[in-house]
Amino acid sequence: MITVLTGGTGGAKFVDGLRQIVRPEDLTIIVNTGDDLLWWGLYVSPDLDSIAYMLAGKLSQERGWGVKSDTFFCLHAMGQLGQPTWFHAGDRDLATHVFRSKLLADGKTLSEATAEIASRLGIKARVLPMSDSRVETRVLTPAGDLSFEEYFVQRWYQDPVESVRFAGASDAEPAPGVIEAIRSADLVLLAPSNPVTSIAPILAVPGIREALRESRARIAAVSPIVGGAAVTGPAGTLMAAQGFAVSIAGVADFYQDFLDLLVVDSEDAPAAEELRKTGMRVHCTPTIMRKYEDRIALAKSALDAAMQPPSAQDAVERP
Repeated sequence: MITVLTGGTGGAKFVDGLRQIVRPEDLTIIVNTGDDLLWWGLYVSPDLDSIAYMLAGKLSQERGWGVKSDTFFCLHAMGQLGQPTWFHAGDRDLATHVFRSKLLADGKTLSEATAEIASRLGIKARVLPMSDSRVETRVLTPAGDLSFEEYFVQRWYQDPVESVRFAGASDAEPAPGVIEAIRSADLVLLAPSNPVTSIAPILAVPGIREALRESRARIAAVSPIVGGAAVTGPAGTLMAAQGFAVSIAGVADFYQDFLDLLVVDSEDAPAAEELRKTGMRVHCTPTIMRKYEDRIALAKSALDAAMQPPSAQDAVERP
């Protein structure tokens, strides 16, 4: 049984690789909801949607988000009505948001709404939001206290970051099934997602980080940092703002209280040797997922390394 903690485009790509080599019935995916927002009165959950679309074969590979071959007639019409259009929700994507919002208005929890959407899309893997409570990632910048989507999408993550917080996290509870999925797993994988704004919101929900510390499962993370920089997006900027080095050592520090294995890119082999001296198990392999085959190769390499005995010598895999 494999449980994955994920968020963002890198996480969706990694999950796409995993689903090719793991039975869906053996896969539970715990998804960040710190990016969730109300858009035109609809409840939007960008990371849940990306995972659902990926598992259903509907994700736009060109954009990395939204539904493939989508149209944007509603977006254009809303702009003509004077409504904001910086969040580019497509027409087919909007159907998901309308359906989720209806389910929530009918009294369903976010977990129940997520399960209903997954069922309608024919998804067999278990997809869980991190919490049914509202937890919002807030990014403090000189321009103000921004939601993550305002910082990331509207303002193209150009603002200097002073701090990041997770509003509502202290009062939240893990969604039903989340703690059990961590405790009962044979392996827990942290996808190559932004540690600060994709994984940290999950860890901020009381009980989840503790469950990882106490879990008997092997816990492995795939680094989104390669050669001292983020593969994509603002992960490096956000890690630095939180006081972590923008390196594989910084990623290891971020997860150090529960991590058994860090999977890093082959480019970081010298840094991996230094990190091993601290006692951290490190596995080097190509981690950049430019092609479909790269996703499967990374997922397979991470699984194989994670299931090796801790005493096994970690190899460096070359492209």
